[in-house]
Amino acid sequence: MEQRKLGTQGLTVSAQGLGCMGMSDFYGQRDEAESIATIHRALEMGVNFLDTSDMYGPFTNEELVGRAIKGRRNQVVVATKFGIMRNGKPATKGGWVPITGISGRPEYVRSACDDSLKRLGLDHIDLYYQHRVDADVPIEETVGAMADLVTAGKILYIGLSEAGVRTIRRAHAVHPVTALQNEYSLWTRDPEDEVLPTLRELGIGLVAYSPLGRGFLTGQIKSFDDFAADDYRRNSPRFQGDNFTRNLELVERVKVIAGRKGITPGHLALAWVLAQGDDIVPIPGTKRRKYLEENIAAGAVALSATELAEIAGMLPKGAATGERYPESMMAFLNR
Repeated sequence: MEQRKLGTQGLTVSAQGLGCMGMSDFYGQRDEAESIATIHRALEMGVNFLDTSDMYGPFTNEELVGRAIKGRRNQVVVATKFGIMRNGKPATKGGWVPITGISGRPEYVRSACDDSLKRLGLDHIDLYYQHRVDADVPIEETVGAMADLVTAGKILYIGLSEAGVRTIRRAHAVHPVTALQNEYSLWTRDPEDEVLPTLRELGIGLVAYSPLGRGFLTGQIKSFDDFAADDYRRNSPRFQGDNFTRNLELVERVKVIAGRKGITPGHLALAWVLAQGDDIVPIPGTKRRKYLEENIAAGAVALSATELAEIAGMLPKGAATGERYPESMMAFLNR
């Protein structure tokens, strides 16, 4: 698979990564054996960039990734995150572990990193993100602690997630930031306004999560009842009521363009993200080999300038109806 440079600090990863969150949390029934087989298949197909977080599970996703990559360290670039706290034991039988806070305190940064290293079974983390910005702790203090982890050899590169432009600049002044992780897709194009130009000015890569619109842009979801009882999307405004109906119309537009080209809607949506710049790496998430292989196939889809213009016209910026998170989670975004 093609390799892409994330930022200007030296990190190179596969053009697509693999989001591992859904293997352990948020998206219905879990199947550890299939999840590990999916990670192994990703590595076989050249996807070396694995994305996890201590809050997925919580904790269990890092443990799963750690088991999957045991003995394969030289094949993988591991990214994980800290900062979102979900106290208590991991969820069982579809139960939810609530978010209890955000922390960027230096002492928390250090302890969270040590805990992640243990769960992953690693001696260093390749890319370590602050998952959400702590509004009560100056970003300089948090990134200063992350810089200390670089000096100690516990992490190689620093990342942020869902950070605003001012925060990115302040963080980058303390220690070079390699990547920003943000939701980015055909129906979430907010980063294009200010964030993406700032990243390019500073030499920071963009890691695009949910590049398939949380699966919606694949065209496989036809009704609200398609979501399992414990699926996160049941609580997302974009998938509720009239918003669902209006957003389904956007997917129909994707289907029309994809059908004309002889590809799936998912291929079109993912190819569009890949075409937005070599400094952007999408990390579609899946827990099944079948969908992993479909996602990888999108890398072979070439979109002409005419096709990109047509797509932009049919799905203009801001076309999606409804916020991308429930109100309680929108409050955690740094803007």
